[in-house]
Amino acid sequence: MPTYDSSQVTLIFGGKVINGFSEDSFITAERNEDTFTLVIGVDGFGTRAKTNNYSGRVTVNLQQSSPGNDILQAFATADEQSNSGAQPCILRDASGRTLVTAATAWVVKPPSIEFTRSVADRQWIIETDRLNISVGGN
Repeated sequence: MPTYDSSQVTLIFGGKVINGFSEDSFITAERNEDTFTLVIGVDGFGTRAKTNNYSGRVTVNLQQSSPGNDILQAFATADEQSNSGAQPCILRDASGRTLVTAATAWVVKPPSIEFTRSVADRQWIIETDRLNISVGGN
């Protein structure tokens, strides 16, 4: 019987392990555009068109106290100051077979900041021109 263990989901950005994820939904990875689109002519004839757009985003929700915020902010600052924040990104589920990679990815912008009575979340968006996604069991 397969077992999913959320503690086995790892995000590595620029060689640094990001941790301190939010409580529920903590990482989303998706392409920016469909791989294929359907084009229907006026006579009803259909053709699928390959977009060749493999760009995508990894959205990471961290607790405000997470050391991952410091890591991602350092890369964002380096990118703003010297265009040196683009880094490799790896997301994997060691309890399963799902793997997401990007040879070059960057932080889109610093997250919005909210302070609450409890622990707030910080949502970081990492983007790339080529997001490789291999979805496996678990």
